[in-house]
Amino acid sequence: MNLEEYFQRIGFHGPHDKVDLASLTLIHKLHVMTIPFENLSMHCGEWVTMDLEDIFNKLVRSSRGGWCLESNYLFGWVLREMGFKVTMLSSKVFNSVLNDFAPGEDHLIYLVEIYGKVYLADVSFGVSSQIWEPLELISGKDQPQGAGVFRLLNKGEIWILEKTCRKPVVVNPEFSSSSLVNKVQTFQIYCFTLEPRGVEHFKERSHFLQTSPTSLFTNKSICCQQTPTGFKVLVGLIYSVVTYNPEEGVDILDMRYITEDELDEVLKEQFNVRLQKKLTPSNKKTCYKL
Repeated sequence: MNLEEYFQRIGFHGPHDKVDLASLTLIHKLHVMTIPFENLSMHCGEWVTMDLEDIFNKLVRSSRGGWCLESNYLFGWVLREMGFKVTMLSSKVFNSVLNDFAPGEDHLIYLVEIYGKVYLADVSFGVSSQIWEPLELISGKDQPQGAGVFRLLNKGEIWILEKTCRKPVVVNPEFSSSSLVNKVQTFQIYCFTLEPRGVEHFKERSHFLQTSPTSLFTNKSICCQQTPTGFKVLVGLIYSVVTYNPEEGVDILDMRYITEDELDEVLKEQFNVRLQKKLTPSNKKTCYKL
């Protein structure tokens, strides 16, 4: 494991020891534009570990992606190696079916302190809820990014990340009523406290998320890559390209079915992902919005 390999992976050519907001912002954006958010391993019969060296070999040396317990964990290591002051936190993802935050603290995030200011760093949530750049930890401030307007809200001990998005325009009529299309303009993404966590806190959740029949990740195979104009994502056998159009106040969703015979080609050409084992795509009925 070394920083140079990681920087080559994401295309970062700046100084390795510059601990400032500009460096954090650039590395954060390059990471989300290069390393996919994906859970394909568990649909290939592979077990996802929280061993940092395993994660480095997978995401950096094997050009794969990962979910937050891999990608954000790796990102935190990178920031510490560079000299940033970081704190690992856990968060609860909002569940629109429950209309509340899920009971389990499933999502790993970081706070980064720079010159007395604190920022939320999260390179692995995926789809339109993915922040491209760190968010300042300040309550009620609108922080516009490519996907829309993000804001953090302080509710006592609890912080909430929410987003206001644009109207979705679905190109393909057959997907106009798809459950993947998010038609809610303002929604909550996750909540968290400022209590520091260690990696041990997430190991039980990692096992649950990989084995429980109620877990999003056992029900859906997901591979998502942010792009300069939006993102592309494969959920089961539905391939979508989302283009942000803030000038018109809309997001364009181009969605289509692919065949299982096309899987390897789509993963290779669109996500630069090459699997070692056969993928069994899954898109069972459970709540997930683009």
